[in-house]
Amino acid sequence: MTRMKRLRKSLTQFPDIEPPSPWLLAMESRAVWEFWAGVASFKALQFMVPRGDGHPVLVIPGLGAGDYSTALLRKFLDEIGYVSYPWDLGRNKGWREENSDVMRERLRSVFDAYGQKISLIGQSLGGVYARELARMEPRLVRQVIMLGSPFTGHPLASTGTHLYEWLSGDRLEDIDFSQHLEMRVKPPVPVTSVYSKFDGVVAWPCSVEEPQAEGESINLRGHSHIGMASAPAALYIIAKRLAQTDASWQPYRPHGLARLFFDVTPPEPPASTAHAKPARARSRRSPHQPKAA
Repeated sequence: MTRMKRLRKSLTQFPDIEPPSPWLLAMESRAVWEFWAGVASFKALQFMVPRGDGHPVLVIPGLGAGDYSTALLRKFLDEIGYVSYPWDLGRNKGWREENSDVMRERLRSVFDAYGQKISLIGQSLGGVYARELARMEPRLVRQVIMLGSPFTGHPLASTGTHLYEWLSGDRLEDIDFSQHLEMRVKPPVPVTSVYSKFDGVVAWPCSVEEPQAEGESINLRGHSHIGMASAPAALYIIAKRLAQTDASWQPYRPHGLARLFFDVTPPEPPASTAHAKPARARSRRSPHQPKAA
């Protein structure tokens, strides 16, 4: 049994969920085609989605990526009537408390400048950060949109665990994973989790929100993990969700041809969830230490 598998099995407070298969990970190469499809459909999509109301949107990249990875998405948001902001913290190397302070201050300054709540969009681990920021500063946040983000399930049900250790400098054995149970609690703002059952990096059950008010999960059928910030269907659903006001937010219901691309049917929970047992904390680490994805 490998080191990572032993560690995953030892965390019995979480449902036993396997990471995506090597085949799914290899299929992540299709993200290149999803990106160029997003470029090719860029102008057409602008006529297919609601115009924005001008409110600010902060976009947070995933693990190992920087603002370049969300450039197409931010350009699209600017073109349809929003004011997008990059996270401006360089490459995402994992959560740091100093980053938390910087991001909270950034939220406050943007809110003061516009006098409007800010929508947060995060890809992969960036979505976990967006969710936590909304928990810290709910009065400043209009809604959260997560793209392939592992906020529930098992914190090690990912093919990105070794990458996380390399970038962050942290050993996973030293992390207090019991703190991840707090991440399952939805912040008091509307939250949309976009996931794909063909995700090659994050096991898709780890991206499914429990059914509750102002919370939803949308299956982006057949899409990759890496391409969730650039594929045409991803750009479309992001624009549709941003058009919701915080006073009249409603869960998405696809109609007609949209059903070919989006599925909102609540999936069955992992069978082992009911058997998850509490476990003693392994070390003292920040409650906002993110998952490896």
